[in-house]
Amino acid sequence: MPKHGKKYLESLKEYDKLTYYEPTEALELSKKMAKAKFDETIEVAIKLGVDPRHADQQVRGAVVLPHGTGKTRSVLVFAKGEKAKEAEAAGADFVGAEDMVEKIQGGWFGFDVAIATPDMMGMVGKLGRLLGPKGLMPNPKTGTVTFDIDRAVKEVKAGKIEYRVDKTSIVHAPIGKASFDVEKLQENFQTLIDTLIKAKPASAKGQYMKSITVSSTMGPGIKINPLKVSGK
Repeated sequence: MPKHGKKYLESLKEYDKLTYYEPTEALELSKKMAKAKFDETIEVAIKLGVDPRHADQQVRGAVVLPHGTGKTRSVLVFAKGEKAKEAEAAGADFVGAEDMVEKIQGGWFGFDVAIATPDMMGMVGKLGRLLGPKGLMPNPKTGTVTFDIDRAVKEVKAGKIEYRVDKTSIVHAPIGKASFDVEKLQENFQTLIDTLIKAKPASAKGQYMKSITVSSTMGPGIKINPLKVSGK
């Protein structure tokens, strides 16, 4: 049995872990239970009625949260020439080509998101074994392989997050910080939910959103009734 701290155990007394809460109420509780000395992240775990073993039931993409995540993310752009200048002007933290590939091959991973122009993917593809397991590989499905570098960089800086169903059919995603007003968390939460609903595979049968749990980084999980968020 894992050992939990005093604050975590105190939080368990403040709600009913068997109850399904309305989204706003659950978010208010998760804020209340964020008792760490740092600004905890509010996270959502959504169990989907899909089988990720089948290619046609993969749920993956990206969404720009209206109020961001509360975290400044560093961006690396693989580009040359005018596109490299565009990346720098858009606010990319690191820009390069062969030099960045060599740096990563040497063990450097000092960035949160990697973006690449399509013509760079032959070179970037060599980093698949290094970037893939860390979820850092540029991908057209998430908008990180594009010639529209200005937009891609600015979206990440504004609060764009990537989501992907894992092998247990769960999508994990941050929707803000405990310091956010509950209204902002609610809007970020609903934006994520709406995006996942639109991404529902045509081959998925039965109830799509099976369970939803929200929690702060160090707090317990609070259940949300999936039928209350328009996910059938």
